[in-house]
Amino acid sequence: MRMRRKSKLDSRIDKCAHLLIAKPETNCGRWLEVYDYDELNIELGCGKGSFTVETAKNEPDALLVALEKISNVIVIALEHTEQAELQNVRYINKPADYLTDYFGKGEVSRIYINFCDPWPANRHKKRRLTGQPFLEMYEKVLQPGGEIHLKTDNLPLFEFSLEELNCCGFTLTNVTHNLHEHGVVGILTDYEAKFNEQGMPIYKAIAKLSGGRFS
Repeated sequence: MRMRRKSKLDSRIDKCAHLLIAKPETNCGRWLEVYDYDELNIELGCGKGSFTVETAKNEPDALLVALEKISNVIVIALEHTEQAELQNVRYINKPADYLTDYFGKGEVSRIYINFCDPWPANRHKKRRLTGQPFLEMYEKVLQPGGEIHLKTDNLPLFEFSLEELNCCGFTLTNVTHNLHEHGVVGILTDYEAKFNEQGMPIYKAIAKLSGGRFS
């Protein structure tokens, strides 16, 4: 079922057009040069942008580029960022399928993947953002020692992700099956805040690029 298009969506997006990169491939390999930052981090599937905005506030020396394919959702993230008057955030209104067209080899320091679609059917596992096809792209755009920060509420996806990351040459650290067991840790997404209030466990892992297999 398709999401109903928000009222005045185009005009709302136009008001925040300076935050939206329509042709990200033109910045491939040049993001830090173009925007004059020390570090480039990306977020895949930023939703309404709560995590994006708070993370950018906490990391003012890093450029954060957030991808979100749903226009109805990214417009809220754009407006949230505009209201916060942040200079170190840009958005791409596209899926992560062509990540290596947008970012150059070894250009990215960190990738945030928060509560991505688990695609539970086995026949759809290649669509999971933590499956091998995507990990091959991450390995190419991450710098040596670069990290993937993964959070999810879905245990089967988490276990699948740990196995895939390990097989693809990433070193796993900070693996936890109940991130907020003793109190809130770090910046929460909108989904995460709701899950935490309901007492649902949040699974998190950091995967560091060590050797790499696909570059």
